[in-house]
Amino acid sequence: MKWFNSALLLFICIALYLLWLGNGGRIELKEKQLILEEKAAEIVELKKRNQLLQAEVESLENGLDAIEERARTELGMIKDGETFIQIINEELPKRQRTHKKQ
Repeated sequence: MKWFNSALLLFICIALYLLWLGNGGRIELKEKQLILEEKAAEIVELKKRNQLLQAEVESLENGLDAIEERARTELGMIKDGETFIQIINEELPKRQRTHKKQ
């Protein structure tokens, strides 16, 4: 009977070990669930980004206004007859800044 109890105890210990720490155990399951949640959040963000990109593609395909705006902002292009003015905001030297504050 002692042999049977010892074998049963050993079997229970092995089963608990496999349940908690073995391949596919509780700890691994929790890790996989965390990864799944992270990936689900990433998918939501990527879907939002894809929707924005799709809207931009449709706008570029259908309207010349969007193309013109993009050419102006990203490429610095101007129309014939327009004058391009660039304003450069230089920082004042340290000595001039202290005199201006007083």
